[in-house]
Amino acid sequence: MAGELVVFLGPTMRRAEAAEILDAVYLPPAEQGSVVRAVRAYAPRAIVLIDGSFATAPAVRHKEILWALAKGIPVFGAASMGALRAAELAAVGMQGHGFIYRWYALTPLADDDEVAVAMCPPELGAAPLSEALINIRLTLRRAVRAGILTMPEQRALEAQARNMHFVDRSYARLLAEARATLLPVAADALDRLADWLPSGALDRKREDALGLLTRLSRYPELVLRRPDTPPFRLTEAWAYDLDAAGLWDDDIATILADNSKMT
Repeated sequence: MAGELVVFLGPTMRRAEAAEILDAVYLPPAEQGSVVRAVRAYAPRAIVLIDGSFATAPAVRHKEILWALAKGIPVFGAASMGALRAAELAAVGMQGHGFIYRWYALTPLADDDEVAVAMCPPELGAAPLSEALINIRLTLRRAVRAGILTMPEQRALEAQARNMHFVDRSYARLLAEARATLLPVAADALDRLADWLPSGALDRKREDALGLLTRLSRYPELVLRRPDTPPFRLTEAWAYDLDAAGLWDDDIATILADNSKMT
């Protein structure tokens, strides 16, 4: 159906919960070609990018987001891949929301790894199988403010979490590795942290996604603002991406020609 809101959502937030907040077409985490496919299938009035693939498939390309913006489709981002791409493309019209978006926008050379998590296949709901580093870091800092950890203990645990591969990160594994290594963290501090985490752990990614969906639900006029973006230019690199994503067919030339700003 034309004129839908399209939301790319996966491990950051349960689809059923999101659908209670914002009426939209919910698609699995975006990867290379997903935005083009969504534009072709739904002619959306706006696109919301929350989750995207990081390792199992090529990531959603900047160029296809620019293409959607140049077609006059507002694109919003938050929480995960959406926050990352919004920070990178804010100057050309993509709209970011939330703490993680602002952190990426203000932190040069910030690592994509901060928001990456392992997840179930989309067919099984794309539920998270690991914890995002940015959630762990913010939670450990909160633990210091709560008197659970000292600052040296927080820094040691944060370094341990950063050294873990993103698919392996979890609080249980972090605590187990801390107990098994010579980290300068007292055993009683780890016990306090383990007891505190069920009620004290932060999920900043979910909070940012919830905030964006709520904002769009409360202020539907936001999707009526046409993005101010530079003229779109088709490049050989993006043509290669379209071909690699199985999108370079007899219809793609028509779709590209529809973009009146393309030069």
